[in-house]
Amino acid sequence: MSDLLERLRSRGWRMTSQRRVVAEVLAGDHVHLTADEVHARAVERLPEIARATVYNTLGELVALGEVVELSTDGRAKRYDPNARRAHQHLVCSGCGLIRDVHPTGDPLEVLPSEERFGFAVEKADVTYRGLCPDCSGERGA
Repeated sequence: MSDLLERLRSRGWRMTSQRRVVAEVLAGDHVHLTADEVHARAVERLPEIARATVYNTLGELVALGEVVELSTDGRAKRYDPNARRAHQHLVCSGCGLIRDVHPTGDPLEVLPSEERFGFAVEKADVTYRGLCPDCSGERGA
């Protein structure tokens, strides 16, 4: 059973067949699918699942804090089930591939106090951008 399914079951989330399929589609590392991609994969498992059901389920998962909604460079929103382990994202500026990364150190520590303008900073979201090996032509890098 996927980590996401286990978390949802432990919360007592009512597990309909549609919700289960959406959660199963989101299972795995480095998963950052659009709602349309989730729907397409869900239809392969449960042909009668409606697009609206997928969108509503994704909205519920985001509201529960079990899935993170990402928006990068005006592209379609993507859904990341890795909501429990702190991480940042590495985004290919060519094809849009997104990978979870776990840099060492605290990104809050690199913001000098004079650059905080009195804010009580609680969180930092860092996105690293570049070209993936396929887009840069460097296979195996």
